[in-house]
Amino acid sequence: MKHLTNLTIAAGVFIFTKLYADAISFNSIEFSGANLVTQLLVITFVIQWMAYIPAFLFRTEKFYDLTGSLTYIFTILFALYASGSFKTLQIGNLIIGVAIILWAVRLGSFLFMRIHKDKKDGRFDSIKTSFSQFFMTWTLQGMWVFICSSAALVAISSTSGVVINSLFFIGLIIFIFGFAVEVVADNQKSAFRSIPENKDVFINKGLWARSRHPNYFGEISLWTGITVMAISTFEGMNFLALFSPIFSYLLLVYVSGVRMLEYRGKKKWGHLDEYKKYKENTPKLIPKIFLKES
Repeated sequence: MKHLTNLTIAAGVFIFTKLYADAISFNSIEFSGANLVTQLLVITFVIQWMAYIPAFLFRTEKFYDLTGSLTYIFTILFALYASGSFKTLQIGNLIIGVAIILWAVRLGSFLFMRIHKDKKDGRFDSIKTSFSQFFMTWTLQGMWVFICSSAALVAISSTSGVVINSLFFIGLIIFIFGFAVEVVADNQKSAFRSIPENKDVFINKGLWARSRHPNYFGEISLWTGITVMAISTFEGMNFLALFSPIFSYLLLVYVSGVRMLEYRGKKKWGHLDEYKKYKENTPKLIPKIFLKES
């Protein structure tokens, strides 16, 4: 019964994403006789399902996050190639594409090095032994990749390409801000964890003194920036791609990321007065600008 439930969820995830892709593919160019956005959807999921096979056979999650990042890179490069962006030097397309590739390379390498160091990801301990649950997890990653990048994919695949105007530059600034916050937050936490004395201590220094999850705030901000960069290209049903940063927020806050880490933190340090004070005085997501002097 559990296998049937997991496979049903996986099928539902794909169907939902396919319907979403069909809706936002309005005004998309065709490549080799097929809608480009639809092709990008298929590519995204096929990569996940192909990677799932060796991952399940070897019961490993070590290249799960890396595969997600590589999927972002491949789909963006394919979109740029199919739209003729390289040949005609469509600067708007190239800038938004490079922005996502830069983010994917940085995050993918960071997560890969982290799991290589830790030897495993505890989230997958029970998941990777179940063929249906593990398959569902890889399928969910396909939805994550496609929906998060959907605003950019729609803009690159449109007949006009990404429009460069004042809104584009505002989006680029938001992206750079979000990307910088995520990088700094991740580096601060890595440096903190590298100190043996901090092995079982929660971090409350640097950006982590301003937000309990500054890296996720940066993640949501950068996808908002990507969407703002792309929005001037949208027409009609393309505007449904505004769901991209909303999906990122919902996923990171209510499904994975924040929700899971808040639970672990409460379980590990919930009895400590210092942790209770930290939670009381530090926002969950949006960083506070001013810090109280201790």
